[in-house]
Amino acid sequence: MGIKYLHTMVRVKDLDASIAFYELLGLTERRRIENDKGRFTLVFLCPPEQADGHADVELTYNWDGDEGLPSDSRHFGHLAYTVPDIYEMCQNLMDNGVTINRPPRDGHMAFVRSPDNVSIELLQEGEAKAPAEPRASMENTGHW
Repeated sequence: MGIKYLHTMVRVKDLDASIAFYELLGLTERRRIENDKGRFTLVFLCPPEQADGHADVELTYNWDGDEGLPSDSRHFGHLAYTVPDIYEMCQNLMDNGVTINRPPRDGHMAFVRSPDNVSIELLQEGEAKAPAEPRASMENTGHW
């Protein structure tokens, strides 16, 4: 009997802000479930080329709130995505108000956090880009 990866679930406090953040990363909404009885919404997002659900992030929004969010609990680690141009992605995120917690000084890896404090690792697809200013001297902000 084999095992198959389904998705990563993340609880969110502000569904619209969280969807907007993941869309900045390039994910698109694949499916949505509104559960009136359970009073929650599930939104599944994935990279467009993986719309078969292979790499879903499930955002779980509890309609009555979740006062524990956003906590700094890191019990599940982080989500990781490769991007075609890490410098371009980080610039786009910064232009949209996202803090780059660990800048891509090495041209290979960066970390950001979602509105719900989820750690997101961004990795340059293929070979690392050459280190370049201003990123090469950017300091870490907070933690990732």
